[in-house]
Amino acid sequence: MRREELVRRGDNLWEVPQGYKNCMRAPGRLYSSDELLPDVEEDCLEQLANVACLPGIHRYSIAMPDTHLGYGFPIGGVAALDAEEGVVSPGSVGFDINCGIRVLRTDIRREELTDVKGLVDSLFERIPSGVGSKSEFRVSKDELKKFLERGSQHAVDEGFGRREDYEHCEENGMMEEADSSKVSERALERGKAQIGTLGSGNHFTEVQYVDEVYDEEAAEVFGLFEDQVLVMIHTGSRGFGHQVATDYIKRHEDAMERHGVELPDRQLAAAPAQSREGQDYLAAMACAMNYSWSNRQMLTHWAREVVADHLDMDEEALGLDVVYDVAHNTAKRESYEFDGERRDVHVHRKGATRSFGPGLEAVPERYRDVGQPVLIAGTMGSPSFVLHGTDTAMEESFGTTCHGAGRTMSRTAAKKKFWGRTVQEELAERQMYVRATSGAVLAEEAPLAYKESQSVVDIVDRVGLSRKVVKVQPMGTIKG
Repeated sequence: MRREELVRRGDNLWEVPQGYKNCMRAPGRLYSSDELLPDVEEDCLEQLANVACLPGIHRYSIAMPDTHLGYGFPIGGVAALDAEEGVVSPGSVGFDINCGIRVLRTDIRREELTDVKGLVDSLFERIPSGVGSKSEFRVSKDELKKFLERGSQHAVDEGFGRREDYEHCEENGMMEEADSSKVSERALERGKAQIGTLGSGNHFTEVQYVDEVYDEEAAEVFGLFEDQVLVMIHTGSRGFGHQVATDYIKRHEDAMERHGVELPDRQLAAAPAQSREGQDYLAAMACAMNYSWSNRQMLTHWAREVVADHLDMDEEALGLDVVYDVAHNTAKRESYEFDGERRDVHVHRKGATRSFGPGLEAVPERYRDVGQPVLIAGTMGSPSFVLHGTDTAMEESFGTTCHGAGRTMSRTAAKKKFWGRTVQEELAERQMYVRATSGAVLAEEAPLAYKESQSVVDIVDRVGLSRKVVKVQPMGTIKG
């Protein structure tokens, strides 16, 4: 679809008309700005229209301001599909199931951290990172299944952190629907070696500081203050989640004709939510979500140890508490009102973040008056943000906001354009130290390969899908 065919609905809202394709069951919505719209690939708009063809879709398909081309379903995309009469689509969740972000607060200020390089080097040595990286933590297949079915809660039981950690996670760090019998042997084998690893690409562990406070009241509730040191962890379900997605995309492709599902793109392969294929996928996807939460829980534990050792301080004195943990790349059963009727839907969020507003039971009690903490990561060298969820998001976007800056350049193109060493030197000039497994990683994750995170976050703040609480700046990052 050409950008000029979009219908403008507001300062930051465009629409793909439902009549653009005969198969569309709803219009498509794009949140963007005049500044960022030229960066939205036209193939991405085509994907937005294709998503609106999924059976059981409610209201519209949605693309966030960080949207870019994905596998069938645009990254930064959202769709609510009826839980009884609609479908589930593995490709619409993606391959890195529950890639997500966790933020740890501390009680120390930026000026107290005098050796950022030393701390980052220590984190790099302690946390396995990169393609194919393997954990020092070894599990049997039976032990892995406990992580798959109980997530962060099992990780804490095994000595990785505290109960308060998972109490400040989306879903308390555990999807109850998980059933490890729905996971292939290949996925189990891949998962055994990689639990407790950072991974590659845009995943990172970053030492940051609070640069600007927008909402003093919300910041106080979240335990945040100016110049405070934070640790942000961004990783997902690694090869395990990739294998779950691969297995079920193939299975859903095979099932489409049998269930009479016709779609304009087979990458959206889907099966009825109540079919065996649909139910099996949801159970296996929940295992991958739990794997990812276990992964971030282990990295949290090791990061605490490294920071405490580096500063020669007790963990309790440092106040290394989890602020929150958000999930990307999920399909979760939630309830919304449509034309006066309450319906359960599977909200497919691909590269998008839950943004639940105030007063909801799903939000931890300490945050309930403000709304769920929302974590939006910048790319390497750019600011990240803590926001809070809103009533507007519940009404307009199925409780969802964006998840990051969003790429403007493929990894292949970035590696052709940038040199890893040059990227590292340019970041060093901005007082940011980065440690990566290779120069290629630095090149493909170069800041100029992404949209400017401030511009993306300003849009969701303006339209009310989430509200800014603080801006944080990076001091040092480890990349896989």
